[in-house]
Amino acid sequence: MKVAVLGTGMVGRALAGRLAELGHEVTVGTRDVEATMARGESDAMGNPPYADWAQTHQRVMLATFADAAAGADLVVNATSGRVSIAALEAAGRDHLAGKVLLDVANPLDYSHGFPPSLFVSNTDSLAEQIQARFPEARVVKSLNTMNAFLMADPRQLADGDHTVFVSGNDADAKQVVTELLRAFGHTDIIDLGDLSTARGTESLLPVWVRLYGVLGIPMFQFKIVR
Repeated sequence: MKVAVLGTGMVGRALAGRLAELGHEVTVGTRDVEATMARGESDAMGNPPYADWAQTHQRVMLATFADAAAGADLVVNATSGRVSIAALEAAGRDHLAGKVLLDVANPLDYSHGFPPSLFVSNTDSLAEQIQARFPEARVVKSLNTMNAFLMADPRQLADGDHTVFVSGNDADAKQVVTELLRAFGHTDIIDLGDLSTARGTESLLPVWVRLYGVLGIPMFQFKIVR
């Protein structure tokens, strides 16, 4: 499968690397290819320059948002939530139409410092805003309740015995994402229903952030015990 992963940060790199490892044809999307490759300093999260990562992931291509999305069967939104809609606009409506759009972003607002709040919640979600802006895309929300490393490979923690949620309006699109999750190693997958249920999973992030503050490590996850 041809996959476009929009975003060059930790989440985008983790997912792109894992997808390539599984044999998919992966292109990472960025706003400016030359600027991304020329950047020599670590980003705001302390990640090394993208060019350094690319040296060890030579099967993963880099292109503009539009070029990455144009040739893809599946598009993954791995951008920061505050810029997700702008990045998807840059990818192009025509390039998203009819395609499964896996949204792993969260609407985190750091404008008042840490811990962040949510810039949309309760009666709306970032996933729903993306679907409203790009009505011909088939948006599925998933993987947003864990860190990037567990998104890509849940077996790094408790043999993968933790829970991932799926929300979306299109049953076939959710099936595509569910199969991808299983390929990653996720085994406990709960389909919450239509895309409005993403309000719930996005609202878990304030809990996640506070747990991170208490535990001091990001390698933890939610498990629904029946």
